[in-house]
Amino acid sequence: MRNLVMITPMTRWTLIVLVVSLIVSLRYPTKTGRNRLLMPYDWTPPSGLSSEWDRSMDMLSSVLLETSEEGLQSDSDAEPGEESGEGGHLEYDFYRETCPAAEDIVRKTMTRIYSQHPDAPAALLRLAFHDCFIKGCDASIFLDDNHGNESRSIEKQALPNRTLKGFDKIDLIKSEIEDSCPGIVSCADILVLATREGVLLTGGPFYPLSTGRRDSTASYYSEAMAEIPKPDDDITRTLYLFGARGFTERETVSLLGGHSIGKIGCDFVRNRLYNFHGTGRPDPTLPSDFLEEIRQRCEVNGNHSLGNDGSPPMVMTSATGKTYFPKLADSISSGASFDGHYYKSLIKGRGLLYADQQLMGDDTTAGFVRAYASEDDGSSFRLDFARAMMKMSSLNVLTGLDGRIRRNCSSI
Repeated sequence: MRNLVMITPMTRWTLIVLVVSLIVSLRYPTKTGRNRLLMPYDWTPPSGLSSEWDRSMDMLSSVLLETSEEGLQSDSDAEPGEESGEGGHLEYDFYRETCPAAEDIVRKTMTRIYSQHPDAPAALLRLAFHDCFIKGCDASIFLDDNHGNESRSIEKQALPNRTLKGFDKIDLIKSEIEDSCPGIVSCADILVLATREGVLLTGGPFYPLSTGRRDSTASYYSEAMAEIPKPDDDITRTLYLFGARGFTERETVSLLGGHSIGKIGCDFVRNRLYNFHGTGRPDPTLPSDFLEEIRQRCEVNGNHSLGNDGSPPMVMTSATGKTYFPKLADSISSGASFDGHYYKSLIKGRGLLYADQQLMGDDTTAGFVRAYASEDDGSSFRLDFARAMMKMSSLNVLTGLDGRIRRNCSSI
């Protein structure tokens, strides 16, 4: 627990300001302007503290952005030119001259999308993860173009990506930005910005993002098939895949906490219920009452077939679409989102995905799970999740002369 809360090289004062500011940001959207990082729209500092608040925000913004840059530079496995591109780099408010309304358009459009589709943030979070995890945050996941080679598969067709949703939401945001600033803002930037706004809308933490990403001209089918983490991966495989991208055990545990929101398709858990690792039996680590409840939820007309039987995947979700299977874990409150409820489920052996439950199979990751679960407000988890998302959003980005700006996200 002591190691969990240490964040170096920040001073104690900076840490206090960071935590307080992030907690404030949980309750309010962000605004455009110099102090956009953590200030709510209609909030003003108390009388007599305006100048001190401005100085604090300037320092805090610098610390967070330096943290983001450090995360970007820490990926020593990247090929030359992958991180910052020849003649370019990510920077905060990159579009301030060329498309100053870009982030505001993303925010407003996401707010409208969320009001109509409350499951959209979880879909975009998963979409961003699948994009950034393979060759970096370059919007390669969107490409439908196989360069005229019908026998060449594209990244979107890889098995782990076939259930991804949210493409239409990014297309909508892209079209609105194109109307205002044609050919300026990349699909890669739109995806990470929209994901961030979605996280905030569901009650998650706000985190600052640098922009200036460019879009890939290639698609990576074989890499997606081999390197996207699978629902039935054990802890060794999970830590290997995340570690290969520069994530620590702590960051891995916090990023998997993104499963706190959204929906879990029954197809992802059916083998745990009936044919765990080809044994013809359920996962023996599942509590018997939990096993029966999941089976009842996932039953498809009495058919327990394990193959692709053509039936649509059943979905387990709360009435709000935001909680992680709340009726199966009595410690999870209705409507909870970015707090410790996901981790409390794991401690009780009630992780829905095998890969999630495997976090309890390693002493180090289990320690972080217990620490996150011990907090009623989830403050450490939220802070760690925000910092890990900043890092993930900067993985192996294309900038400068690398890549291009797509006018249509699905084609080069």
